[in-house]
Amino acid sequence: MCICINCEYVDRCTTYHAVEEQHQQAHLTATPTFEATQPQINVNIRTRDEGVEMEWDVVGCLSFTKDAGKWSRLRPGELIPT
Repeated sequence: MCICINCEYVDRCTTYHAVEEQHQQAHLTATPTFEATQPQINVNIRTRDEGVEMEWDVVGCLSFTKDAGKWSRLRPGELIPT
């Protein structure tokens, strides 16, 4: 799972914005202004009957600052993206 959902910077991070783009999810912000330091992204690639599916997860980042539940507070009532 992406660590960004519990990061203080999730709503303004360019890296998370790119992950949202890859997952075709609505953006938390249209214009992110925070550049993460050395984000590490795992990309899982699966072949499906419908084609290829890619899942992107940020698994490490020197900028990560824990703010448990930050994403959920920004999107109350929505399921956490997986």
